[in-house]
Amino acid sequence: MLPYKNFSSKLQLVKHGKLSLLDNVNFFLNRIEENKHLNAYNFVFGCEAKEQAVKIEEKIKSGSHGKLAGLVLAVKDVLSIKDKPTTCSSNMLRDFTSLYSATVVKKLLDEDAIIIGKTNCDEFAMGSSNENSAFGPVLNPYDNERVPGGSSGGSAVAVAAGLCDVSLGTDTGGSIRQPAAFCGVFGLKPTYGRVSRYGLTAFASSFDTIGPFANNIEDMTQVLQVMAGHDTNDSTSSPMPVPDMINNLVLNAGKLRLGIAKEYLGEGLSPEIKKAVEEIIAKLKSLGFQVEEIHLPHNEYTIATYYILTTAEASSNLARYDGARYGYRSENSSSLMEMYRSSRSEGFGSEVKRRIMLGTYVLSAGYYDAYYRKAQKVRRFIKNDFDEAFKKVDIILAPTSPTVAFKIGEKSSDPLEMYLSDIYTTSANLAGIPGLNIPIAKNSAGLPIGMQLFAKQFDELNLLKMGYYIQENVS
Repeated sequence: MLPYKNFSSKLQLVKHGKLSLLDNVNFFLNRIEENKHLNAYNFVFGCEAKEQAVKIEEKIKSGSHGKLAGLVLAVKDVLSIKDKPTTCSSNMLRDFTSLYSATVVKKLLDEDAIIIGKTNCDEFAMGSSNENSAFGPVLNPYDNERVPGGSSGGSAVAVAAGLCDVSLGTDTGGSIRQPAAFCGVFGLKPTYGRVSRYGLTAFASSFDTIGPFANNIEDMTQVLQVMAGHDTNDSTSSPMPVPDMINNLVLNAGKLRLGIAKEYLGEGLSPEIKKAVEEIIAKLKSLGFQVEEIHLPHNEYTIATYYILTTAEASSNLARYDGARYGYRSENSSSLMEMYRSSRSEGFGSEVKRRIMLGTYVLSAGYYDAYYRKAQKVRRFIKNDFDEAFKKVDIILAPTSPTVAFKIGEKSSDPLEMYLSDIYTTSANLAGIPGLNIPIAKNSAGLPIGMQLFAKQFDELNLLKMGYYIQENVS
């Protein structure tokens, strides 16, 4: 059991000589070893983490430390760290070493965070269960026969099982929020463009976002404050100013208007999850919050729209992995075309190949207008639905997932059923708005239940305020 509640209290303990950073890092390294069966990490950087702990503790004592001094961090294995492997949990990149660090990694290191390792994930971040990894599946710490969610399952487990303070994941259609719900931790998808994507291996470039997992809102806010902001290396990075979130988390009851969309509480939702969400809503009403029903008329098209657009982008982004420039190259070929074909067939896993094929199909000459162009138009309708809703309310509340964590292998043979795991999360990525999972309860089997909050674009502050209020007063 850690002797601190959050990062701020940890830093105070180190400053007053009551906690050794080296001992703290060793604690996490021992936890990682004891929980190797969870398969949360692809790589552990034990020696470097211990060296950094000693250096950073000296900086803390001298008062020259950064904002995140001593925070022990895990990073999803789709983000580049210079001179470290970046595999995307794929055989295609199993032997690849990064030539530079992602902007978010550099920002965190510059503020004296300690990166302890890189976490397992679905291959190229494509999946909802973390079963699609060349390193094997990640196990849910609450029930090792169940999935942790995906694609950032390793990052969610690393926080839930106490294998680090905070971790980074990526969210293309719910890949932070859904595993956060399955593992009982907080998970934040920022607004698209709020955090630089430079150094992130792309899945779907107009959807991908980088965000943190944490056991509390305070740590999540500290990390987001450092990561957020404009980056000249990323043309989609927003110049929108980043407010002071750390010192403005306190929210007075009733100050934000809350919205409930009936589309999120209908058929297919587990009765236990529905009951848990409704209980939170009832508590918030009793505490003085105004709750209003809203309508998202195009919500039923989110899954179809999401998978048409993201597979199209994946098809384009993954074309670069051909065995010629870098990555896996097949030795079973006698011609250039055969080398391309064999390298991609052997290097990619089945889910990635399925999405490449779907994406290539919807982009093909005969189907571009019927599928891709139409999906782009529907994406705009979905965004407009949220824009209209946020004229009436400040925060939208919804379940994060229709079910709790399911059994390993339970949905592997039915891709469509697996894709429906993201039915409540993909809309935020289509609209580019921020989303936050909050652990609110456990079901009758002791498995975590999550609820998510949405806010308008670049309104992470109100999102975190509401999350902090629920953390401290409700759940």
